[in-house]
Amino acid sequence: MAEYITGIEPEKAILVGIITQNQEEREVQDYLDELSFLTETAGAIPVASFTQHLDVPNPRTFVGTGKLEEIKQYVQIHEIDIVIFDDELTPSQLRNIERELNCRILDRTNLILDIFATRAKTAHAKTQVELAQYQYLLPRLTRMWTHLERQRGGIGLRGPGETEIETDRRIIRDRISKLKAQLVKIDKQKATQRKNRGQLVRVALVGYTNVGKSTLLNLISKSDVFAENKLFATLDTTVRKVVIGNLPFLLSDTVGFIRKLPHHLIESFKSTLDEVRESDILVHVVDISHPNFEEQLNIVNQTLVDIKASDKTTINIFNKIDAYTYIKKEEDDLTPKTIDNFTLEELKNSWIAQTNSSCIFISAKEKVNIEEFKTMLYNLIKKVHISRYPYDNLLY
Repeated sequence: MAEYITGIEPEKAILVGIITQNQEEREVQDYLDELSFLTETAGAIPVASFTQHLDVPNPRTFVGTGKLEEIKQYVQIHEIDIVIFDDELTPSQLRNIERELNCRILDRTNLILDIFATRAKTAHAKTQVELAQYQYLLPRLTRMWTHLERQRGGIGLRGPGETEIETDRRIIRDRISKLKAQLVKIDKQKATQRKNRGQLVRVALVGYTNVGKSTLLNLISKSDVFAENKLFATLDTTVRKVVIGNLPFLLSDTVGFIRKLPHHLIESFKSTLDEVRESDILVHVVDISHPNFEEQLNIVNQTLVDIKASDKTTINIFNKIDAYTYIKKEEDDLTPKTIDNFTLEELKNSWIAQTNSSCIFISAKEKVNIEEFKTMLYNLIKKVHISRYPYDNLLY
């Protein structure tokens, strides 16, 4: 659960999603559960969720008029502060929905950007997030001036309003240009830092958000990186020099990926993602206890393809085995077995353990199978090191 500031009443939110013809209700419910976790991470309380079966989103109001009226009544009766949609809304959808519901409207992208803004601590992360926020805001500026539309017979108001919007657009475009220039400078500095690290083998932790990457980094490097049960606890890439056996290497913890990660963030966090692209080995951490871990694994793999880092030597780490649970089937139950009905041992022997990449099941929290993971990692690092320094083969 999110921690709320004492004395300030947390805002109440409701969540909205649609079920398309290619989705099952359970899948959409998983998405809304994640949106609920995002909402809590941002500091609000999700009190209800609404879904509707639609082939495609309504171009005007995302959901149908009947569902929107149902949401409107709930907002009024329960004094809801925010309505959050599990997809990115167009500027016109935002404006139309806000006019109908008369409360604050957020979409998934805006919510994630808000969380990133609160999580950003360093100048680098703040610059990246601010750029993404302005890029998101620019096409939605007219939404901020809808009060002018409510003026009836307001002679002279429309012109200045439009002028004000154009002024704001110019200011934001100028700010975006300055932020991009800042990031180019920062990216060069980061690239220089990476070069100055010498030829040490570089290992990057990647994975969905909140799978235990920072906990694993702390365990392997014996450091104290901030880690908690919230989404996007880590924004800045943390790099630690680690020694296993007689081999030193660099281990980095990167920002977690997520479903529908806003493209503005991917663009802004270029230097962070460069840490992944320029690594020698990827350690892909998966939360095996999450009911939807297979999709999370696939989302990370697709993101690695998108950022051209999918060809790296990879270890799949299935973490949180201490929290893994399964539903035992009754002997007379003839329904097909699902992932929920696999014991951990069956899961280890399933297709997951037969992937082309190295694979191990651990608990970073309970320190289970950590030594086995270190051995596996050591062997891969040694292989890279020998290829880079063939004369060091005498050391092994």
